[in-house]
Amino acid sequence: MAVLDHSEVETWLKEAPKWHLESGKLVRDWTFPDFVQAVAFVNRVAQLAESAGHHPDIDIRCNKVRLTLVSHDAGGITARDLTMASRINQDLP
Repeated sequence: MAVLDHSEVETWLKEAPKWHLESGKLVRDWTFPDFVQAVAFVNRVAQLAESAGHHPDIDIRCNKVRLTLVSHDAGGITARDLTMASRINQDLP
């Protein structure tokens, strides 16, 4: 899978403003009322990721969750990352 150029990613980000670029990766943060709800959200992300066959890096800090998407095997952001992020936006706003 080909790595997208910066302008392609920037165009997508205009349609998905909750995501941003950080160190060449797509990143989005969520805050929940408590740890249990944060973990429940992560479990829903896990189900989406497993069905898509593409898994984000997940960081849980008490009630905060950070998802990071990058295609490690391709060495950057690919269409697969944008598709996964869009699916998360749609199913888990």
